[in-house]
Amino acid sequence: MGAIWYECKVKYRKIDETGIQKVVTEPYLVDALSYTEAERRMNEEMAAYVSEEFKITNIKVANYSEIHPFENTDRWFKSKVTLMAYDEESGKERKTSFYLLVQANDVKEAYDNTVTAMRNTLGEYSIPAISESPIMDVFPYFSGEEDGLEQIEKFNALKASKPKFEEAEDTMEFAPEVLTEME
Repeated sequence: MGAIWYECKVKYRKIDETGIQKVVTEPYLVDALSYTEAERRMNEEMAAYVSEEFKITNIKVANYSEIHPFENTDRWFKSKVTLMAYDEESGKERKTSFYLLVQANDVKEAYDNTVTAMRNTLGEYSIPAISESPIMDVFPYFSGEEDGLEQIEKFNALKASKPKFEEAEDTMEFAPEVLTEME
């Protein structure tokens, strides 16, 4: 059985980029077995991030089949994936759609990361839609057993890594006569 992801909306005071404090309601994902556990885990996770009081305003089951964090990314994208299968009895092609939540810096990278996540799929598939998700952070459940600790460390390292921006090498060359004109 796969993970059940709950989308929890949390209302709290936040200081924005301009230094002004305002009340925001932001969605987070948490892996839990029930609404009650999702609320408990969300309270634990947010207590570590928010120093003032906060309120969980909504909890609902999220429709993500899988969550895929990637290194050096900072946003979450919702990818719709459609599997195509041929039904031998009816002779028709059947399509089944599901959603992945992938981490990326932009839509193109989200597409590439979705393809990477689907690389072991044997069947034919298409990616008809990708959109930026409002999800702020993802809190998976790990059992605390030894291999679980490795999983949480790996997941958190991927999630926390920041995008790397490489300096582009300046390879522009000018003809000698243009250089003398510039001087």
